[in-house]
Amino acid sequence: MSGQEIVFALLGVVAVGAAILVVTTRNLVHAALWLVVSFGALAGGYLVLTAEFVAWVQVLIYVGAIVVLLLFGIMLTRAPIGESADLDSGNRWAAAAVAVATAAALVTVVVMGFRDERMPLRAGGGSAEELGAAVFRTWVLPFEVLSVLLLASLVGAIVLSRSDIRARPEAGAAADEEG
Repeated sequence: MSGQEIVFALLGVVAVGAAILVVTTRNLVHAALWLVVSFGALAGGYLVLTAEFVAWVQVLIYVGAIVVLLLFGIMLTRAPIGESADLDSGNRWAAAAVAVATAAALVTVVVMGFRDERMPLRAGGGSAEELGAAVFRTWVLPFEVLSVLLLASLVGAIVLSRSDIRARPEAGAAADEEG
């Protein structure tokens, strides 16, 4: 194993470990900070693969914008900032089973797809022109669908968590009954 492969593997372990901490911590702010660590490790992995453009996009978009948006959503929804027992739904074992099954399916697909092929980590892995062509020709529709899905989930989270939004129809019905 080369030094690049060792660094890449260590960054992968840090990314997975931080991702596990994101979903297991009971403090939302700490979960957001672990998400920063996970995204940062992914950006480091991109640097090891000599994809500097993708690494900087990872830092600017995900570490910067997405985490700030997540923290903004936490503050906007008046979610508890500190440790909270309300964040545990009791479905921990079912969620772990689904996560393990999903990971097994993904690993199986990757192993079956690549078999014995091995890609060496080398310089000059791809240019920004090739990446832009792939993103804006092949993957533009899935990218836009994902962005709409993320927006809908953020709006849904705000609506579900705000008690004053749910109270308005009841207040309107009470006013109609009095009048």
